[in-house]
Amino acid sequence: MIHLPRGTQDILPGDSEKWQYVEDVFTTICHQFNYKEIRTPIFEHTELFQRGVGDTTDIVQKEMYTFNDRSDRSLTLRPEGTASVVRSYVQNKLYGVNTQPQKLFYNGPMFRYERPQQGRMRQFVQFGIEALGSADPSIDAEVIGLAMHLYQSLGLKSLRLVINSLGDQESREAHRQALVNHFKPHEEELCSDCQQRLEKNPLRVLDCKKDKDHPAMQDAPKILSYLTDEASEYFNQLKKYLDAMGIDYVVDSNLVRGLDYYNHTAFEIMSDADGFGSISTLSGGGRYNGLVEELGGPNTPGIGFALSVERLLMALEVEGVELPVNEGLDCYVISMNDEANLKAVELVHELRKHNIQVDKDYLGKKMKAQFKTADREKATLVLIIGDEELQQNVVQVKNMTDGIQETVDHKDLVSYIKDRI
Repeated sequence: MIHLPRGTQDILPGDSEKWQYVEDVFTTICHQFNYKEIRTPIFEHTELFQRGVGDTTDIVQKEMYTFNDRSDRSLTLRPEGTASVVRSYVQNKLYGVNTQPQKLFYNGPMFRYERPQQGRMRQFVQFGIEALGSADPSIDAEVIGLAMHLYQSLGLKSLRLVINSLGDQESREAHRQALVNHFKPHEEELCSDCQQRLEKNPLRVLDCKKDKDHPAMQDAPKILSYLTDEASEYFNQLKKYLDAMGIDYVVDSNLVRGLDYYNHTAFEIMSDADGFGSISTLSGGGRYNGLVEELGGPNTPGIGFALSVERLLMALEVEGVELPVNEGLDCYVISMNDEANLKAVELVHELRKHNIQVDKDYLGKKMKAQFKTADREKATLVLIIGDEELQQNVVQVKNMTDGIQETVDHKDLVSYIKDRI
């Protein structure tokens, strides 16, 4: 027997309906916020992620699924969605269309080679949005508001929004130098990854999982102490917008996004629910002015966020939220003999054309066994066809909720069913 690869999963009936439900909610909310769907390839040229995610990140250094195709081109299964969206934005010249900013959303599988654990897989599904073309802090608030609205619409309550500012370029440079000066005396005590990061991107040192308890981490320089007046005003405006929207938040100066082009707004949404686990982050995002230029486009500001569907479903389960998924059939058709089965085939096909969810027996079961199947399928109505019904051109309809059974003429059947479902 061949098993599925480690870090992947089969989503079976019973669970797939939950996935469909949250996907529908996400799509509906994105449309309400006027975000349009974009679909990009599952694999891209490796260079895209080296430039778009960053050479110093764990994603690029350790977690990408990279391979050479038959023409010896290096390709990578996408580990995240932003780089692909920005590549498409540049390649298709979306910066030139009349509607700006371009507000886009995506939904699809991503791939990272990391240790599988609950809520974190090697193939996982991300929802994400990107808003490209505006440097207004009000759109930062909109992006955060969309993420919070999604979680709250699905019924989550134990949420904590954490925000920070990474400042503008001048702020980042001053903070970068302060970090180098702070960590340099401790360089030999840091892990090999952090020693490299200290030279290339010292902000990534603050995000290290191995050295997180090192004493030097506790008193490392905070970016908020190095904000320029303009960057500080931007952050204050964001907080005013969030206040106006009634969105609670906590400012955490330790929250970083380690890529060079990230600036100003950074945020994460956490679950504080009991039993969720030590890794509490549900989603994260931030402003990435400079990424479009890095990938060959014009100077274009952008902001976005992404969330893991697996972790979303995990949070719903921990909080005991039951999604209102429809697990039952509208109708189940029971036929008493071969002639009735012919009529059942015709009837099932006709009802489906009227958007009625209906099924029938395909195993030649006896009437009692067909009723058991209808019960297992949670059918609201059971339609019974026998010799007498065939002669009179009617159907016996039994309501499985109250047990009432009525005779219904074929010509009235569609309206009768729709009235009762």
